[in-house]
Amino acid sequence: MSIKQFKPYTPGRRQMTIQGREDITADKPERSLTAPLRKSGGRNNTGRITMRHIGGGHRRTYRIIDFRRDKLGVPGKVATVEYDPNRNARIALVHYADGEKRYILLPKGLKVGDTIVSGPEADITPGNALKLKDIPVGTVIHNLELEPGRGAKLVRSAGTSAQLMAKEGKYAYIRMPSGELRLILQECMATIGQVGNEDYENISLGKAGKTRYNGRRPKVRGMVMNPVDHPMGGGEGRSKGNKHPLSPWGTPAKGYRTRKNKPSDRLIVRRRYDK
Repeated sequence: MSIKQFKPYTPGRRQMTIQGREDITADKPERSLTAPLRKSGGRNNTGRITMRHIGGGHRRTYRIIDFRRDKLGVPGKVATVEYDPNRNARIALVHYADGEKRYILLPKGLKVGDTIVSGPEADITPGNALKLKDIPVGTVIHNLELEPGRGAKLVRSAGTSAQLMAKEGKYAYIRMPSGELRLILQECMATIGQVGNEDYENISLGKAGKTRYNGRRPKVRGMVMNPVDHPMGGGEGRSKGNKHPLSPWGTPAKGYRTRKNKPSDRLIVRRRYDK
């Protein structure tokens, strides 16, 4: 995939880069696999803002992705490669032998016309999905479940991949993209290969307006607010005021661990920030 640059005929174009679309083979999504996507504006069901800096953005149609990969033993052929405005990875439309159509995340190396399959008899090739107990140690994987049958929650972003490091008892040791080493049940499904579109990280938005297109509103630094609005606000001129960095609600903002005692902590063998 190519990264395209522009001549600097406007200030916004000077730093802007976009991705080429030569890998995309269809402009419109499969209508039966789409759903409307309503915007929340960061508000909960009572109308209160619970997530700041969300609002606006271009209207999108949601593509229903098959994160479970539970169509076992039925081969499918990749019909199209498509752009998905809801994620940074490309998606592939798969036509299965029984006539059903589904979207999957497009792994690196999978092309139109290739065949994929899910199940214990599947080959260890990009796009095939198996349980961790059926995958050889050392294999690169993505689209990984946390609980059997609940659908993939991990390693779904463009260019990411995890690695199956070892198996012990009913658990498998997985090295996550962050470097974290954690235990996951061997009954969980995973897809072979690395998520495609690895050049996404090289894109430069170039101007503030493209951030607004994505539905992200501007952030205001606490230092420039008034004391009534933020613990770090106030003071004559630009002043740190000998204060530690805090959130608007007084929680330390740098180096302070806020993770609670979650049940999944016992499954983390090595944390991502351990030296």
